[in-house]
Amino acid sequence: MTTPLEELQRRINKLQDVLQEENIGGALVVQRADLFYFSGTGQNAHLFIPAKGDPTLIVKKSLTRAQQESELENIIPSYGWDDMISLIRQSLPTSTAIGLELDVLPANLYLRYQKLFEDYRLVDISQIIRQVRAIKSDYEIRQMREAAKISTSVFNYARKVIKEGLSEVQLAGHLEFHARTLGHQGAVRVRSFNQELYYGHVLSGESSATVSFFDSPTGGSGLNPSFPQGAGTAVIRQNEPILIDFVSVLKGYMVDQTRIFCLGELPFHLQEAYRQSLHIIDTLAEIGKPGVMAGSLFEKARAMADEVGLANHFMGYVEKVNFVGHGLGLELDELPIIAPGNDMPLEEGMVFALEPKFIFPGEGTVGIEDTFMVGCNRLEKLTAFTDKLQVL
Repeated sequence: MTTPLEELQRRINKLQDVLQEENIGGALVVQRADLFYFSGTGQNAHLFIPAKGDPTLIVKKSLTRAQQESELENIIPSYGWDDMISLIRQSLPTSTAIGLELDVLPANLYLRYQKLFEDYRLVDISQIIRQVRAIKSDYEIRQMREAAKISTSVFNYARKVIKEGLSEVQLAGHLEFHARTLGHQGAVRVRSFNQELYYGHVLSGESSATVSFFDSPTGGSGLNPSFPQGAGTAVIRQNEPILIDFVSVLKGYMVDQTRIFCLGELPFHLQEAYRQSLHIIDTLAEIGKPGVMAGSLFEKARAMADEVGLANHFMGYVEKVNFVGHGLGLELDELPIIAPGNDMPLEEGMVFALEPKFIFPGEGTVGIEDTFMVGCNRLEKLTAFTDKLQVL
């Protein structure tokens, strides 16, 4: 299924409006998630979007697939840098500003662009693009609702396959296989430099309190130091939390969801912490509405954790993360970030995951995560699996 032309045109027009406001002559889009967002294809290409006029997709490989996948009209082959330079010179006068995604563009490629476009001003439009992408269309919300169905199925399947003695990586393999049969694309895109993820975190017992480089309250040991996060060899045991933090991706769009399972009964203080995570996420869903600053949701969550004596465990223990939620769509770390000091106001159509979690070293992690859309009066939950503690 291709992204409809009217959907692509809406996105392009929105970007062009901002380019005109900022007096930027055009944008040269390279990064794959942005390229797919504006063109409907993930092939190796440059997408030139002038501030006024029709965009041109310049394809290095594969032209055939790009023509099949993208509904844009101007799709041409790339025979080298000279062709792209010529196209832009025909469209923009010299000294005009050209926007690039400088948050993700490799330095050596940027330096090449500097030489190629020495008569132009190169400016950073990464934040502009991210803000355009932050408001999801009805089309995008439909894709995410479909991804949420995979998530529900994965958690239902987890109830069937979790058993004592199973290792984290064995359980992860069961869940990943099930998700793939439902259309999960496998790859989970993360925009931030040196951040990478494979499906999510499937962790048990004290292993779920293991920290890692990944910008998340949970980390896990992983299987080796080259990829030191996620499922490892720890074995599932009775009366310990089993954390499944799973990203479901369908047709590029993702939802993020976490549930806690247990064989037997969790210690009372972990059950209480889990109940508090439910209280926090329900409260944030109630107060989150257009105009509310993203940072105020974090402050409310932190204050609630502090009120019940759980501040030291909230979103980490010693090595904490400084957020309680993150935007998502085509990438796992989109805007808005629900973090202290973030004065970005929520807008209707924004989508983000909220994940209040409590980490107890030597015991494990409890908490919850769901994906929400900003509605007109509160947050609407897109993920649907029950929020009850899953006692098996």
